[in-house]
Amino acid sequence: MLAPYRRNHCFFKKRPVLFAAWVCVIALFMTACSPERIIESEAPAAVSIVGLQTQTLAVTQVSARTPRVLVPQTGNVSVSRGGATIDTSNVAEGYVMISYSGASTKVKVRISKGGVDYNYNLNTSGRFETFPLSLGDGTYTIGVFEHVRGNQFAMTVSTTVNVTLNSQLRPFLYPNQFVNFNANSTAVAKAASLSEGAANELEIVSRIFNFVIANVKYDTDLARRISSGQITTYIPNVDNTLATGKGICFDFAALMAAMLRSQLIPTQLQIGYVSGGLYHAWISVHSTEIGWVNNVIQFDGKNWTLMDPTFAAGGDTSFVGAGTGYRLVSRY
Repeated sequence: MLAPYRRNHCFFKKRPVLFAAWVCVIALFMTACSPERIIESEAPAAVSIVGLQTQTLAVTQVSARTPRVLVPQTGNVSVSRGGATIDTSNVAEGYVMISYSGASTKVKVRISKGGVDYNYNLNTSGRFETFPLSLGDGTYTIGVFEHVRGNQFAMTVSTTVNVTLNSQLRPFLYPNQFVNFNANSTAVAKAASLSEGAANELEIVSRIFNFVIANVKYDTDLARRISSGQITTYIPNVDNTLATGKGICFDFAALMAAMLRSQLIPTQLQIGYVSGGLYHAWISVHSTEIGWVNNVIQFDGKNWTLMDPTFAAGGDTSFVGAGTGYRLVSRY
């Protein structure tokens, strides 16, 4: 049987600090902002920022940008049973695709590697969804589980695959269940507009980041409805976040990740804990000039500090500090 799922969420706004601290303490007990899943052991720690203070950035002129959305596809390598299908045709690209059309109304997916479990909800319409292989090369076990009773689930189908990625960046370029977008997404079109004429990747990151924190506000009502149990499962919709101009931490991170990935800038949506044990979502980006830049919030053309779009939207960038309070649990 699948172990019970635990909902861990963050919902907080930064101003004032006392309010933020109070809300996040409640979040530890009432749960309110991130995917519904269990984590039985931590994912590998994030790569440290190295040499940003003295790094000289190469400038590569970027002409008018068009969206370059990578499209996940099924193939001819799959296993099926009981209405569930796991397609592993493109594991070298960093993802699997899974569908379910059986009798159960509640279905879970578990992707495991090296004692680390990533767990997801799966739609029951028969539509394929994309799930990242975000733990790098190695042996993954992938299973689909049907609800039995209470919080117990029974395995319907599973498979084990040995993965050698074409690039360690590939899982963070494709759309997936949490960072879901396509060539027709409004967020993708906006990213292309914002990126036009940018001097390099880092300027694109800066433009998109500044746009998100200026145009998306923290949604306290949504956080309340999640924490109260009115909403029991929540997955970001990046176009909805853009249209409404509001969201919780999960939405901020997913929107920025989608916009950057559509410009072929590898971006990790990361979930874990920040100072004080607060459960939270944030992003890290990869630049060809620097490599992975983690937990940064502002870019002045040379130096980076703490790129967390939720805290920045609150206007008080001093609340968390210089990124030292971030403890990564999972990445998507």
